[in-house]
Amino acid sequence: MSRASSRASASQSGAAAGGEPVSARIDVWLWSVRQIKSRSAATAACKAGHVRINGETAKPAQHVTIGDEVRYRVDGFDRFLRVERILTKRVGAPIARTAYEDFSPPRPSPLLAPAAVIRDRGAGRPTKKERRQLDALMGGGRHRER
Repeated sequence: MSRASSRASASQSGAAAGGEPVSARIDVWLWSVRQIKSRSAATAACKAGHVRINGETAKPAQHVTIGDEVRYRVDGFDRFLRVERILTKRVGAPIARTAYEDFSPPRPSPLLAPAAVIRDRGAGRPTKKERRQLDALMGGGRHRER
């Protein structure tokens, strides 16, 4: 058996009749469909437990197949995707959008988010001047007579 025929048979075992692979690693798939910017970031997200496949925490080398539901956390929000097509190489955005169906709820508008709480002056740690005034009021503080 020649090298070319052994490579061809090896590649056909993991590919469907149309030439597309049957499954792919989750970190590779998330990177190739442009959901996560780099492959190493996708691997780190999996290791941190931010990626789930069909409700179970995914390791970076776990394989996804067509029909799997992928949930991952990005910027504090969960994204819900269903795998429609398996990609193992990074492609352009229009092609990448055909590889999944997005079920994520829309993100809340930043205008609707509560504004930062304004803290009253004096709340929190006392300044040096305020601490000296407190010490004097309480009876000496650091420079008490012994």
